[in-house]
Amino acid sequence: MSTADHPTAQDADRLALQARDVRFDFAELPADWIPTEPFASHLIDVLHLLLPEGERWFVDVFSRALPLVHDEALAEDVRGFIGQEAMHASSHQGALDRLIEAGVDVTRYVQQVEWIFGELLGERGLSGDRAAEWLVERVGLVAAIEHLTALLGHWVLHSPALDAAGADPVMLDLLRWHGAEEVEHRSVAHDLYLHLDGRYLRRIRSLAIAGPILVKLWADGVVALCARDPRLAGTPGARVRLRDWLRASRRGLTPGPLLIAKAVLTYLNPRFHPARHGDTDAAVAYLALSPAARAADGTGEPA
Repeated sequence: MSTADHPTAQDADRLALQARDVRFDFAELPADWIPTEPFASHLIDVLHLLLPEGERWFVDVFSRALPLVHDEALAEDVRGFIGQEAMHASSHQGALDRLIEAGVDVTRYVQQVEWIFGELLGERGLSGDRAAEWLVERVGLVAAIEHLTALLGHWVLHSPALDAAGADPVMLDLLRWHGAEEVEHRSVAHDLYLHLDGRYLRRIRSLAIAGPILVKLWADGVVALCARDPRLAGTPGARVRLRDWLRASRRGLTPGPLLIAKAVLTYLNPRFHPARHGDTDAAVAYLALSPAARAADGTGEPA
């Protein structure tokens, strides 16, 4: 199915995607990077546990799909997406390494994530039509996940409560740089899926599979981080409760349930396209100010 049959990123807010060679110095990063808010800090820290392996998987899937793209504009977008996602993986790996250095042992959880992306969602030794079908299935999963990450990116770009709470500026820059790039490339995975397949029911099935798995992984990640944080041992903070999330989200420190509901309802629309959702201007504006992005292009100091 050709992208010519659907709206694409070229129809609204199309940008030339570039991988910015950013660097973040986490040497002084406090464990509670949102001061006195260990739960909120760790809920967002789950990104560092999931994304290094997850985004490497994105890169692998899209690299395998690239030869099947017969539209040069889309191929250019896919190459830009691959470059940006590779940089996201390495940047969040640095934050994960800092957590481990602080004594938060999440080895077992990370191994589970590696198994999911490396084995369960890996190549499986398939060939021919079965391999091609499995590739399209995984592109559909990436498209569903990218819809969720684009909404998270929009949220973090519009999260003044984190600034008001005194959140660590290096971590904020990591999150907002990443979020801005998610908004920048929010249409690419969807456009690739439309190009290779595009069936509505398969798209919805992909979200029905990916959504609950991500929710479960996120919940397990918060539990693992709080239970294994040596600073929280023997305190009420070592136990995770639903009301902790609702409280943090009401204060604007974390995404909340309404964001998840909006993501699902938006995706169910048969005419859904990511180009119609998200604030490209806010993403571009932040990338022009981001210390890490400015240092990468030689216009500022590193974060």
